[in-house]
Amino acid sequence: MNCCIRFRESGIMEKALNYIDIFAGCGGLSTGLFNAGWHGLFAVEKNADAFSTLKFNLIDTVPHFVWPEWLSMEAHDINELISKNEDNLKALRGHVTLVAGGPPCQGFSMAGKRNANDQRNKLVESYIQFIKLVAPQVIIFENVHGFTVNFKDKKGAKQYSMYVEQALTEEGYQVAHSIIDMSHFGIPQNRKRFILVAMKGHDPKRVFAVLAESREAFCKEKGIMCTTSVRDAISDLEKSCGTVPSPDTKGFNAGIYGTIQSGYQKLMRQKLSTDTRTVNSHRFVNHRTDTVKLHENLLRTAPRGKRITPTDGIVDNLNRRGVTVLDPNSQSPTITSIPDELVHYCEPRILTVREHARIQSFPDWYEFKGKYTSGGKRRKNEVPRYTQVGNAVPPLFAEQIGRAIKEVLKEDGQHE
Repeated sequence: MNCCIRFRESGIMEKALNYIDIFAGCGGLSTGLFNAGWHGLFAVEKNADAFSTLKFNLIDTVPHFVWPEWLSMEAHDINELISKNEDNLKALRGHVTLVAGGPPCQGFSMAGKRNANDQRNKLVESYIQFIKLVAPQVIIFENVHGFTVNFKDKKGAKQYSMYVEQALTEEGYQVAHSIIDMSHFGIPQNRKRFILVAMKGHDPKRVFAVLAESREAFCKEKGIMCTTSVRDAISDLEKSCGTVPSPDTKGFNAGIYGTIQSGYQKLMRQKLSTDTRTVNSHRFVNHRTDTVKLHENLLRTAPRGKRITPTDGIVDNLNRRGVTVLDPNSQSPTITSIPDELVHYCEPRILTVREHARIQSFPDWYEFKGKYTSGGKRRKNEVPRYTQVGNAVPPLFAEQIGRAIKEVLKEDGQHE
């Protein structure tokens, strides 16, 4: 075997379904692909906290990635990785089934202030450069819905999705994309995402067809509903179930498990010991008295599941751009990196990291590392736990699209 493609585990290149996760974050996409039967080669993530979460769960706890000998097992900037390892990446050509991931979405997101000049937008070009070097058979590209919406600047309209599609077409890929509402796939939130699939020698439209056709069977197999409510997702995590001192933060309380009340909760708690009481990253915020009163007023007066703003006049002293009191019988709005945008459906508080993770479909065995939250200008550079969860691809959806790609490859007589 060429020394440039030597891995810590021998024989990896002979495994039929392998992939590289770039802009991997805390590992949501990788978790789903792992559950779908894919073999991880390595993951690229710039932030140390997000990478520490991925490493703890998918390398140290579950041996999922095999990792090349030429790449240190730590956080890496994609541009530095490319500049220092161009030959090593080229040596992977013909050996990689899938490259998955998507550049940071903040500059494109409709949930925040869209910025055509956000430096993170330029990482799309780094993504394309990585694809050109590795030349995988299949590509999954995920980003926010706003990725398809034009930016207006002095030169006119700029739509990054068209740039990506054109660049991949020029590299010989067939390309298809769709705006997917993940609430239709068992995820308890209204999360619309731009999903692009590119393939060489196969029709990527079949992936979306198989994804839709297999949705109900997948949810039945998992014991969940295709449309999962917030109550189905997190009612066993209510503060009323009990509290203990936080195991990782002095002066805070954390929640303990209540009785399982849905198939979704049963699925999320798989692989945990039956006597497990404490919940990772289920630390409650120490709200000020006036904040508790605000939340109590919102629970009394605000419509469930509808975003309200200070100008709506529903409550006094609403010092946030907007807030939604969750509807327990419906899906959550999109989970973001800003925790105070959502108020619990029956308790006067914001959600915990674990409750966010549940709504994102992370299993409870998945532990998050680093700070819980950040604020102000630090939000641009720090990736605390709330942000890690909010930026992730829901693992349950990743598993479904991973299965769909396997099925399409099998239809064409490959990777059986």
